[in-house]
Amino acid sequence: MKRLRASPVSPPADASGPASTGVSRRSFLKGLGTTAISAATLGLNGVAAELAQANAERPAGPGAVPVTLRLNGQDRTFTLEPRVTLLEALRLHAGLTGPKEVCGRAGCGACTVLLDGAPVNACAILAIDAQGAEILTIEGLATDDKLTALQQAFVDHDALQCGYCSPGFVMTLAAFLRKNPHPTGAEIRQACTGNLCRCGSYPHIFAAVLAATGGTPAAKTEIIRLHDHGLA
Repeated sequence: MKRLRASPVSPPADASGPASTGVSRRSFLKGLGTTAISAATLGLNGVAAELAQANAERPAGPGAVPVTLRLNGQDRTFTLEPRVTLLEALRLHAGLTGPKEVCGRAGCGACTVLLDGAPVNACAILAIDAQGAEILTIEGLATDDKLTALQQAFVDHDALQCGYCSPGFVMTLAAFLRKNPHPTGAEIRQACTGNLCRCGSYPHIFAAVLAATGGTPAAKTEIIRLHDHGLA
């Protein structure tokens, strides 16, 4: 009796194995190696960039170093120790004495200048850190020897008295009015919260700002009551 032998069965078309993908083992390993090399190259480039940045940010000093400041539209270079504040650089080295040194703790606003248009306390910023920024002091606010409307209003409404804090108030308010040219009395008060006047000229200062912006100042000197500040 003859035994029947099973004929070989062909594999299904969808079970052809790795060859059906079109990617051989050799090409797969070759691509993997190329990817690894590319990643390593990017990693080395990243390390090099970090080292370059670290070298660029290397601390200066402790001796004096060249510091270039853009003051009222002009670049001026000074030789300063890195510990010198912007206020000291302005007053002692640049001869710009408008910003006043009072508290030295960024608490009174007498040293206010504009840094890229924003009011800052010059006593709290190192001069070396202000490089590259536009620095505007009270000396650079007026043009062609003509006072701005805000400065003239301070004179007209007797908002000066001793005048020691006035440059800081003017600079703070100048920046404020650029953003809000027609403020209310409450907004003016809020804008001045970082500036102190030991003479108590606040009502005159508020009236000056209103006059400079086309508002209507109070007919008489405004009295600031305690309840306005939540102290009653």
